[in-house]
Amino acid sequence: MENLNHWLDGGGYVATGMDDQTRVATFLAENDLHAPPTYRVLDLASEVGELAKNVNETTGYGATPDAASVDRDELGDALFCVLALAEELDYDAGAALDEALEKYEQRLEESGTAGSGE
Repeated sequence: MENLNHWLDGGGYVATGMDDQTRVATFLAENDLHAPPTYRVLDLASEVGELAKNVNETTGYGATPDAASVDRDELGDALFCVLALAEELDYDAGAALDEALEKYEQRLEESGTAGSGE
């Protein structure tokens, strides 16, 4: 498939034909940012911690759960980390998501809950 990214004056790009994992893979390659999966998992844990910090701070550490808020850029950082990890493992993130959704659907059918029960 032809690379359809269009570079902008500000140094960013808009994807007009690439999936998100391919966009991250391109970014990693163009900026020499490949890293071992171990480091990618640690990056992901750090970014998920930032999401938890957002929720803790906006809810008064759980006192008002309906007030929970997450910064969109922090969510984006976590998503980037997941897609970078998939890339480093040579996994198709979309296929992994499909497998997870199938697993959750099966659990819902069998037990009425999406949780693993562990």
